[in-house]
Amino acid sequence: MSSQSAPATPRHPPASLGFNLAGIAMLALLLAVGAAYLLDEMGRTSRTPTPALEDGNPIVQTISGRELTIPTAWFRYGEQIRDGFTNQIDLTLMFAPEGATPLPVQVMLLPRSRARTSSALLDAVYLHQFGDETLAGIPGLVGKPLGAAAGYEGERIWYDPLSANAFVAKCMAPIEPGAPEQCVRTVYLPSGIAVVYVFDAKALQSWRQFDTQMKLWLEKIGAW
Repeated sequence: MSSQSAPATPRHPPASLGFNLAGIAMLALLLAVGAAYLLDEMGRTSRTPTPALEDGNPIVQTISGRELTIPTAWFRYGEQIRDGFTNQIDLTLMFAPEGATPLPVQVMLLPRSRARTSSALLDAVYLHQFGDETLAGIPGLVGKPLGAAAGYEGERIWYDPLSANAFVAKCMAPIEPGAPEQCVRTVYLPSGIAVVYVFDAKALQSWRQFDTQMKLWLEKIGAW
């Protein structure tokens, strides 16, 4: 008696495989859309215009009783672009010393009561933290490292020793490798507003031009 084999049953892919393929396709689509948005955002950032003295489209803000008219392109943070009263204004300006590459300067405008000038800190704090070492490299300025024991490790002060109203800047070693050294300088403007400048240490090579150039920007908006 001959045996007869059962007919072969067609094989169908399991339902889970179809779901997996659909999930992979959806993930690929989401990644493609995300990449497109990322590229668009990078393009927008690269197209951000450099602030210029000729910029228009200003808004009006009042700080320390002083009304300032500020071009919108100067603001560092978009959420600050609104008319009215404020106690802090964050801007990005440009320092373009003669014969050197222009450098951005972060500028913070504050009420005078919220800041101490760098020259006042030089006399009251920094001088007491100086060591014996004197730094060189910035013509016309004396450089002094601050004591690490007092919590100032990696910080140094550059100041003009010949002026009653001394140019003073505190510079800090970068936290991230390869990042530029940053300096901070705080002054009081004749208007009564305090201004904090944060800038690349390269700008110190042209320090005699710094305040003069910043005055041009700040006079335009009424802060000086």
